[in-house]
Amino acid sequence: MKALVYHGNKDLRLETVPEPKPGPGQVKLDIEYCGICATDIEEYLYGPVFISSDSPNPVTGRKMPLTTGHEVVATVAELGHGVTDPKVGDRVVLNGVLTCRTCRWCRLGETSQCPSMAAIGFAIDGGLADSVVWPAEQTVVLPANVSSKEAALVEPASVAVHAVRRSAASAGDRVAVIGAGTVGLLALQALKAQGAEVFAVDTRQMSLDLAAELGADAVVNPDAQDARDTLAELTEGIGPDIVIDAAGAATTPELAVGSVRRGGLVLLVAIYTSTPRFDFNSLVAAEVRMAGSLAYGQEDVEEAVRLIAAGQMKTLPLVSDVIRLDQVIEIGFPRMISPDKDIFRILVTPR
Repeated sequence: MKALVYHGNKDLRLETVPEPKPGPGQVKLDIEYCGICATDIEEYLYGPVFISSDSPNPVTGRKMPLTTGHEVVATVAELGHGVTDPKVGDRVVLNGVLTCRTCRWCRLGETSQCPSMAAIGFAIDGGLADSVVWPAEQTVVLPANVSSKEAALVEPASVAVHAVRRSAASAGDRVAVIGAGTVGLLALQALKAQGAEVFAVDTRQMSLDLAAELGADAVVNPDAQDARDTLAELTEGIGPDIVIDAAGAATTPELAVGSVRRGGLVLLVAIYTSTPRFDFNSLVAAEVRMAGSLAYGQEDVEEAVRLIAAGQMKTLPLVSDVIRLDQVIEIGFPRMISPDKDIFRILVTPR
C-alpha cells in the first residue's frame, strides 16, 4: 500500500509499505480522510521534535521512520482476534493517543500526561496512508447523520473540547479566544455550546469572518485596534474571565495575560515554535492563573462527535480543500507552510 513516511527534517516520502494486519484487540481501517495539521508542518519543518529519532517509544516500540498523519476518519475493514465492536463497515474516528495505562497519571485518568504517551502519526504509523491498524476500544463509531468529511476534524475538535473542559468555562462566562485557526474556531463553538460569551481575536480577516459566522459575539483584529482595550470595552472594563491562546505566537501569551480579568484564567492550547516572554509579576499582582492543555482523552472524542451530530459544532466550513495522497508533498504541505495561506484544513484521501 502507499503511505507518506517521515524520515526526518524536511524529509517526507511517498512509499510502498506492507499492508497492516490487525492483531488481537485491533481493527484494520481503510482511510477515508486524513487532515494535514499545523503540528505535522511543525514536525516537518523543525523536527524531529515529537517523533523520536533515537529510542523507540516505550508503548509502541517504534521510532522514525513512521507514517505520518493523525486526523483520521476511516471505515473498519477487518477485525482482529476478540473484536466484536466496532463491526466491519462501521465508519469510525479515533482516540489517537496510546498510553501505558499503569503510571500515576493514567490511573488518575489524566492520560494526556502519561510520560510514555504515544500519538498516532508520531509514535506509531498514522493515517496518511491507504490503511492503518488501531485498538478497537479506542475507536468511536460515527452516527449516520455525521458525514465522513465532517468527522475528519474530530481530532482537532477533541483538542478543543479538552481545552474547554480544562478551562471549566460555563454559562455566562466571557471568554476570549486568541487565534481563530482550526482549533480556535472549534473551541469557540464548544464554548458557545456551554453558554459562554466568546470573543475571537486574530489578525487574519478570513478567520474573523468565519468566527462571526460560527457564533462569535465579537471579533477583534489586533492589527486594526488595540486588542486589550477592545476586550476591556466588551467586558465593562473588567476583562474576559478566561483567555485561551490557540495561536502560539511569541507575543500571544503576553496579550492573554494582559487582557484577562484579575483572578482570571489563561489557558495555553497552542504549540509554541518560539519562546514567549512576559513579566511574571503580572500574574502575581493580578492573581491570574495560567494552565496548559494538551491532546485529549476518549471522553473528549466522544463529546466532539456528539457536538457535531447535534449541530453545535460545524466543521465543514473549516475544510478548505481535498487532495490525493500523491499530492501531499507537492501541493498539501507547501500550501500549509505558506505564510499567506488562505486555508484552514486540507483533507487527504488515498483513493
